[in-house]
Amino acid sequence: MLRRRSQFFVLMDNALSVKAEKEEEQKEEDPTVGPFEEYLQMLLKLKLTSADQFDNLEKHTQWGIEFVEKYNKFVKERSEIEINYAKQIRNLSKKYQPKKNSREEEESKYTFCRAFFTTLNELNDYAGQHEVIAENLTSQIFVELTRYLQELKAERKSHFHDGRKAQQYIESSWKQLEACKRKFERDCKEADRAQQYFEKMDADINVTKADVEKARQQAQMRHQMAADSKGDYSSYLQKFNQEQNDHYHTIIPNIFQKLQDMEEKRIERIGVCMKTFAEVDRQVLPIVGKCLDGMTTAAESIEPKADSKQVVEAYKSGFEPPGDVEFEDYGQAMKRTVSETSLSNSKEGKEKPAGKIKPKLWPFNKKNKLSLKLGSGPEDFSHLPPEQRRKKLQGKIDDLNKDIHKEMDQRDALTKMKDVYVKNPQMGDPASVDPRLSEIGQNIEKLQAEVQKFEGWLAEVEERMPSKSDSHRRSGLYEAQSNTAVSNNCAQDRESPDGSYTEEQNSETQVKANINPNTIPTTMPDFDEEFDDDEPLATIGTCKALYPFEGHNEGTIAVAEGELLYVIEEDKGDGWTRVRRNQDEEGYVPTSYIEVNLEPNAKGAMTYI
Repeated sequence: MLRRRSQFFVLMDNALSVKAEKEEEQKEEDPTVGPFEEYLQMLLKLKLTSADQFDNLEKHTQWGIEFVEKYNKFVKERSEIEINYAKQIRNLSKKYQPKKNSREEEESKYTFCRAFFTTLNELNDYAGQHEVIAENLTSQIFVELTRYLQELKAERKSHFHDGRKAQQYIESSWKQLEACKRKFERDCKEADRAQQYFEKMDADINVTKADVEKARQQAQMRHQMAADSKGDYSSYLQKFNQEQNDHYHTIIPNIFQKLQDMEEKRIERIGVCMKTFAEVDRQVLPIVGKCLDGMTTAAESIEPKADSKQVVEAYKSGFEPPGDVEFEDYGQAMKRTVSETSLSNSKEGKEKPAGKIKPKLWPFNKKNKLSLKLGSGPEDFSHLPPEQRRKKLQGKIDDLNKDIHKEMDQRDALTKMKDVYVKNPQMGDPASVDPRLSEIGQNIEKLQAEVQKFEGWLAEVEERMPSKSDSHRRSGLYEAQSNTAVSNNCAQDRESPDGSYTEEQNSETQVKANINPNTIPTTMPDFDEEFDDDEPLATIGTCKALYPFEGHNEGTIAVAEGELLYVIEEDKGDGWTRVRRNQDEEGYVPTSYIEVNLEPNAKGAMTYI
């Protein structure tokens, strides 16, 4: 099997070949090299070829790990900067958000204030994108690199441990080979000495035959020991050569190759992390662009003329400008007169009875300025200029009308619920609803009285206004066919599903316009009468039955689980929804038994609570 030789091992072979050539030259120049010097040279050769390379690689790989740790720390600090920046941006946006007070409603009228509030909201979203950057940097780079560093350190330690172990093994084998070699050399010398001693004893005539035989046996034994040592040395030398060949051509190259692969993976991982570092920012650029586009759109929506008109409408007094000051001729004995519309305070004006003619309120008066600033004053807003007073009264009437319609809606829902209880006693006690109906009736009477009071003040202001063109803005709660915003809201709340007004609602409006507030009826027509309409109600959505419903009671319809039906009237607070199966079958089912999906454009699709 062919093995790819690493660049480290090629470098080692080159150094080994150069060293070997130099040693051969030294041997030729100095042939008298002893065994001890040869042993030292061999150990030095082993040290140069393996140990030094391991030291260099160990330093380089340790530097690579330190670089990964440094880059990981850089990513962590960048993530912390993004989090702190996002936090500061959010605090800045929160600091300048409008406070929950009356000033907020006034500021929201101006386009530049709305643009600023929009900018703050977009800035808050912009801060959120920096939090996303920090989160992605932490999860995709920092956490992954931390885990990879642990694996890299463990792998590096394992490779160098194998290399050190192989180096120690080959050095130990070399030492054992040298021991066998020295033993063989020693046994050979002992055999030579024994042979020389035997020959000496054999040549000496004075030596006994027994001594000669003993010397001969000793020489033979020494020769045998030398032969055995030679065999051991030869076999161990062959074994060492094989191990050395495996060490330098298989084991060490494999370890170097693993280290090289590990280093390449580390460099590749750093490149991937750097690419991810850039991609994390690029991913949020579209959303950041939308935030900036939102800020630009908000800035472009500012309308200076509209804002200036708002200021004019807000502070328009409705006073008529003063007339010209008449010429007073002091040369003639005549009574001096003063223009009725003059700013001067005449004595005649002071002598007029109080309470008949109210003095004009000018916005430049210091007392009136203070009243406008503090927002305090009587209930009829008589401290305000005519135009401002008219707006305040109209707004108060609108608020009262909204409260009245809310109470009426609650009364309608309770009346329908009571009727259901009357027809289905098992569902509840009808008498339990009466106290609440009585309370709602009293509330409506009080609100009606308040509306009448403010309507009177509004009529007084409009009569005193110099221009009668704005008289059509009066609330029409007590006038038939009124076109005010409050009446429109009421009509929308009580529209039928097909968008038209029912006869019941029109008659109710006419009754409201003519009846005394103290004689308001507390009951409404039964909802079962709605089935007598000539035209079927329009569909406002669909529903799916979650549970089966038998529908034994009058006005209900039986449905099966999973059945799809059309919704023609939404739940108005009594827990029942009106549905249709086909043109002939329709009725009420419990709202909790179905899942309703209303059409977004359906008229009258409002949930009553």
